[in-house]
Amino acid sequence: MHTQDFYNEIDNEIEEVNLREQLDKYIIHWRWFLLSVVICLIAAFLYLRYSTPIYEATTAILVKDEKKGGMLSELSAFSDLGIGVGSVNNVDNEIEILRSRTIVESTVKRLNLNINLVVEGSVVDRDIYQDSPIRVNFISKTYLFNDAKTVLNYNSLTANTFELTNEIDNENIILAAKKVFNYGEKIPTTLGFMVIDKTINIVAKTSVHIKSIKILLNPIESVAESYKSRIDVEPISKTSSVVNISINDPVQKRAEVFLDNMIQIYNQDAAQDKNFISENTSQFIAGRLALITKELDGVEQDVESFKKTNRLTDIESEAKLFIEGSSEYDKKGVETEIQLNVVSSLLDYMKKSTNSDLLPTNLITENGDTGGLISSYNKLVLDRNRILKSATTENPSVIKLDQQISSLKSNMTASLKRMQSNLQIQNRNIQSQENLLNNKIGKIPFQERQFRVIARQQKVKEELYLYLLQKREETAISLAATEPNARVIDMAKAGKFPVSPKKKIIYLAGILMGLLIPFGFIYVDDLLDTKIKSKLDLEGKTQIPFIGDIPTSNDIGELIKSESRTSSAEAIRIVRTNLEFMLNKVPEGTAKTLFVTSTFSSEGKTFISVNLAATFALSGRRVLLVGMDIRNPKFAEYIDVSSLGLTNYLSSSESNIEDYIVKHPGYENFFILPSGVVPPNPAELLMSKKVDQLFEKFKKEYDYIIVDTAPVSLVTDTLLVAKNADTFVYVMRANVLEKRMLSIANTFYKEGKLPNMCILLNDTDSTKGYGYGYGYGTTEEKKSWHKKLFS
Repeated sequence: MHTQDFYNEIDNEIEEVNLREQLDKYIIHWRWFLLSVVICLIAAFLYLRYSTPIYEATTAILVKDEKKGGMLSELSAFSDLGIGVGSVNNVDNEIEILRSRTIVESTVKRLNLNINLVVEGSVVDRDIYQDSPIRVNFISKTYLFNDAKTVLNYNSLTANTFELTNEIDNENIILAAKKVFNYGEKIPTTLGFMVIDKTINIVAKTSVHIKSIKILLNPIESVAESYKSRIDVEPISKTSSVVNISINDPVQKRAEVFLDNMIQIYNQDAAQDKNFISENTSQFIAGRLALITKELDGVEQDVESFKKTNRLTDIESEAKLFIEGSSEYDKKGVETEIQLNVVSSLLDYMKKSTNSDLLPTNLITENGDTGGLISSYNKLVLDRNRILKSATTENPSVIKLDQQISSLKSNMTASLKRMQSNLQIQNRNIQSQENLLNNKIGKIPFQERQFRVIARQQKVKEELYLYLLQKREETAISLAATEPNARVIDMAKAGKFPVSPKKKIIYLAGILMGLLIPFGFIYVDDLLDTKIKSKLDLEGKTQIPFIGDIPTSNDIGELIKSESRTSSAEAIRIVRTNLEFMLNKVPEGTAKTLFVTSTFSSEGKTFISVNLAATFALSGRRVLLVGMDIRNPKFAEYIDVSSLGLTNYLSSSESNIEDYIVKHPGYENFFILPSGVVPPNPAELLMSKKVDQLFEKFKKEYDYIIVDTAPVSLVTDTLLVAKNADTFVYVMRANVLEKRMLSIANTFYKEGKLPNMCILLNDTDSTKGYGYGYGYGTTEEKKSWHKKLFS
C-alpha cells in the first residue's frame, strides 16, 4: 500500500463517528435520565390534573357556488324572471367572511360572551356557563361597555336578594351606594343598567349550591379576537362547496351555541345586504312609476287632443279610405268624361246624318229613354229604307216615316242634350269630391308624422311603465323570499372527548422532555467542553497507539515504590508493560531509548518520565533518566539533583559525562543525568555531535534510557534529537489539552518526525469510569445512597 493511501485511510477512519463513544457519554449518566423522566411525568400528571379540558365543536354548511356545484336555489321557480340570477357566491370569499372579525364580534355581542361566570376553585377557576344559577345582562349600555374589563363578586343571600361588590375597590363600576340587590332589579352602573336574574332551567344539580360567583367582564374586541383565533374554516375538498367550521372551547355547549349563532348572523347579514339592494331598488321603482304615470297621462291627453283637432280616429284606416275614395272618384270622372265625349260625338253625328243614316247603338250606357229612342229611330230608318227600295220619296208612307224620323230625331237630340248637361254636372261634382279627398290625402303625411311623434312617446312611456311594474313585482318577491347564502348541513356538535390536553401526547411529551433535558445539558456541556478527558475522546480521532492513562495522583512529588498500590502506581506499571511491546524491535544488548514529550508544558511529561524510570528501575533494569528539556528543567520538583548536568557537559570540551550522572539513593539501578544550567543557545547545543556520541555510549551501558524532552509545539529541541529515540511517549494531560490540539500529534505521526510514537493520557479522573479500576488492595470509601446514585 502506498504511504499516501495509508494516510488517506487513516483520515477516513478518524472521521467516522463512533456511535458507541457517543452513547457512552449519555449512558453513564442514566441515573440523571431516570430522575428527569420521573419528574417530567409527575409534572405531566399535575398538568393534566389541573388543566382545563378543551373541546372541539364542528358544523358543516353548503355554500352556493356555481363553479363547484352549489345548491338548488329556493328561488329557482323565478329564474325566468331573473330573480336569484347573479347571486352565486365564491367559496373562498365566503370562507374569509366567516373568518372575519365582524361576524365573530357580532356573535360575541349577541351571546354576551364578554360576560363570564366562574366559580373560584382551590387551584383553578371553573366556568359555569352551562350550569349557572344566575343570568347577567346589561341594558341601555353606555359607550364604556365594549371596552370594560373588571371583576364583580356575586354572593347569594336569600331566595330574592344577593350581594354584588367590586373585587378591586378603586373600580367604581357600581354607582349605587348599596351592595344588596333584588333579582331582576336594574342596577345602575357606568356600563349601563345591570340586571341579574335567576335561571329557570338549571342543567347541573350542583349549581343550586353555588353561592359565590365571579362575574368577569372583558373587552368585546379582545374576546372576539380570542374566538377568531380559535375558529377553523376549511372546505372539505377543492371540488366541493361544503365547508366545515370548527372551534375549540372549554365549554361544549358554548362552542355549539357560538357556531349556530355565527351561521345565523352570517346568513342574516347576507340577506340584509341583498334586501338593502332590493329595498333601494323598490324605492327607485316607486319613484319612477309615479313620474312615468304622470308623463304617460300627459302623452295620452296629447293624443286625445290631436285626434279631436284633426277629427281622426285611426290615421292609417282613414288614409286608406281616402285613397280608395279618391280612386273611385277618379274612375267615375273618367267614365263621365267618356260619356260626355260619346254624347257630344253622337250629337255631331246626328246633325250631319240624313233620314237614311242609322245611329250607333250601345254607346249610351246610362239608364234612360235615350237608348230606347235610338232603337226606335233606327227601326224607322230601316223601315223607310226598305220601303224606298220599292217606292220613291214621295210615297206617303215614306213621307210619314220621314216626319216620324224627324220628330224622333228632335226628341232624341233634346234627350242627348239633357244627358250631356247631367253628365257635365256630375263631372263637376266628381272633380270637387276628388279634390277634397286629394286635399285630405295631402295632409295625411304631416298629420301622420305629428301623430307618430306623439304615439312614439306614448309607446315609450307605456313600455317603461309596464317594465317598472314587472320589476316592482320581482323586487317584492325577492324581498319576500330572500335566499340564504349557505344551508346548514350539520348543526354544531361538540365532541365527547377533549381535544386538548391529550393524555397520551402529554405523557409522551413528558417522557421526551425527561430524556431531552439531561441530554441537552450533557450535549451542551460536551459541546462547550473542548478538553480531552479520557480515552473515549481519542477514539476515532487518531491512529496513534494508546498505551494507557494515568489517574490523578494524590502526591505527585512521591516516586513510585515497590510497595505502592495507588491507582497511579498500577497505571504506570501497565504503561511500562505496554511500552515493552512498543520496544520489542530493539536489538538485544542495546539500551531501549524512550523519549517523553508533550504538546505544551505543564502536561506532566516530567512526572511521567521520572516515574517510568523508577518503575523500570524497580524491575531490576539499569535505567538512566536524562533531562533534555534544557530550557525549562523540572527534575528538582521530583528528585534531589545537582544544578550541573547535560548542558554543562555539552558546553565544555574537557569535562567527563560521568561527573554529572548521579545515582538515586532510594533505588539500586536508577541513575540521573540532570539538565544542567539553562544555556543561552539550547538549539545549538542539541545539534552538537556530542549528543549522538552520548547516546551511543549510554546504549552500551544501560538497559533503559528515559529522556525528558521539551514540548514539541513550542520549540524544535525535541525534533533535533528525535532520531536517537526508539519510541516516543506523547503525554497528553486530561482536562488541559484541547481536542483540536490532536492535529499536532497526528501531523507528527503522519510525517514520522517522532519515531514509534504512542500516546499516554495523564491526570485522568478514575471516578468517572474512565480508568482501569486500579487500586485493588485499597479500601473503598463508603458513600451515602444519594452520592452513589449521582456519582
